[in-house]
Amino acid sequence: MTPTHRATVFDLDDTLIDTADGWPRACAAFTARHGHRWSPADTAALHGNGGWASYVAGLCGGTVGAAEVVEECTTAIIRDHAAGLVRALPGALELVREAERHGAIAVATARARRFVLAVLDGMGLTSRLNAVVCGEDVARGKPAPDAYLHAAARLGLPPADCLAVEDSPHGIRSAAAAGLRVLAIPRDGMRLPVPLTPLITDQADTATAALPVLRRLLSAQPEPMAQ
Repeated sequence: MTPTHRATVFDLDDTLIDTADGWPRACAAFTARHGHRWSPADTAALHGNGGWASYVAGLCGGTVGAAEVVEECTTAIIRDHAAGLVRALPGALELVREAERHGAIAVATARARRFVLAVLDGMGLTSRLNAVVCGEDVARGKPAPDAYLHAAARLGLPPADCLAVEDSPHGIRSAAAAGLRVLAIPRDGMRLPVPLTPLITDQADTATAALPVLRRLLSAQPEPMAQ
């Protein structure tokens, strides 16, 4: 039987908004004040990592905690957003509008609520979303399934009735572990690890290219049961 998706749950960073440089820049500035020289490996470690704040705190020699990292780095990137440096990715708003035509829509992210709401307000999405799950709402970040389980619960739907839209390996693992099907849009054409292939329902290179894929997935009707 072809699955029927009654809701779409979007990741935020690098799925709907372009923060590929923003968060590493904020975290690099923070760690520099505590004697750490940021590296490309650190940037890679942040990608889709629900435990990003603990990772950054660990680079500071035990002088700060994750809560301080969240507070200061979130403040920095909110300033970037106010300055127009955090924008929707091309095609992202069209993707959300298409999903809305077919059912409920939600966001599941590890970011702090004040950043998430500022960005969603700026995109004109806050009033259109049926649920928003932020870092404060779950005990474990991605790749644990908590964020997607919480989003499905808030929507009042079984996870199997929801389609996740994700860019990162951690996010894909999170959604799949929660029981959602996954439309993957890897950031900047990133090649996803081969072991993730069975976890992905479909894939596109960009949000723009994902539009017909999303439409097809959400329009699919159950096949009639054999008599």
